[in-house]
Amino acid sequence: MGFLSAAEIADLWGVSERSVRNYCAQGRVPGAFLTGKTWSIPADAEKPARSNAKATAESPLLSRLREEKSAKTKGGIYHKIQVELTYNSNHIEGSRLSLDQTRFIFETATVGAGGEPIRVDDILETQNHFRAIDYVIDKATFPLSEGMIKELHRILKTGTTDSSRDWFAIGEYKRLPNEVGGQATSLPEDVAKEMKALLKTYDARARHSLEEIIGFHVRFERIHPFQDGNGRVGRLIMFKECLANSVVPFIIADDMKAFYYRGLAEWGNENGYLRDTCLAAQDRFRAALDYFRIAY
Repeated sequence: MGFLSAAEIADLWGVSERSVRNYCAQGRVPGAFLTGKTWSIPADAEKPARSNAKATAESPLLSRLREEKSAKTKGGIYHKIQVELTYNSNHIEGSRLSLDQTRFIFETATVGAGGEPIRVDDILETQNHFRAIDYVIDKATFPLSEGMIKELHRILKTGTTDSSRDWFAIGEYKRLPNEVGGQATSLPEDVAKEMKALLKTYDARARHSLEEIIGFHVRFERIHPFQDGNGRVGRLIMFKECLANSVVPFIIADDMKAFYYRGLAEWGNENGYLRDTCLAAQDRFRAALDYFRIAY
């Protein structure tokens, strides 16, 4: 039996080379093995079956989140996610609110006085992020779309200082070029086209693995479609897609920031950096699911 490359198999199966590599990485191609960064695939391997539609059943976690959200349950997994996802995602982007302050805002809609001055935008974006998580829970099983992505940005940035600036588009793609980590991103005139291409390639109605969800996140962050708020919107999308695909979700904690940024920069050369960071974050989240006795 001979072996073929991922590119050769892609031609035989009529799919992208990336899809072939994903199938192999997921263990869905018997006999395929990796040498360095190159896959060797049995020449007679059959294309894995792939569902064209997502299962309609909710995961136990999504069901619990919707139940606790509706009941305004305190101290459950919904409460924990609201506080910890909001705190960590905002803190990665420069918010100076502490975890306790974030929890206090969620629980009481107030913030304690005294100590260092608190930026109004930090408070507004914290409240907005709580609403964005609610939106993600409500729309978890809906196919990801441009409209949904823009709505997440609108929710996150409404009422902030940025919203009063003429050049800053709330809930719309950027108008001025921007960089991330010193690296150029897609030009404003190219964003709409590239976002449509990204969503078409991703196929929001198909089932997706953790690897595919992370891959979407990387491409989204490299396009950097909004003037600001891309990281938070991108991490909310990852959380939503994990819920939609019955993948254990995760929260990129502030202490993972350096590893997360390295993973984003190195994706395509060494995917393991970001994959391992997300897997470590998943392990932390599994511990919370075990504590709250939620199956996964």
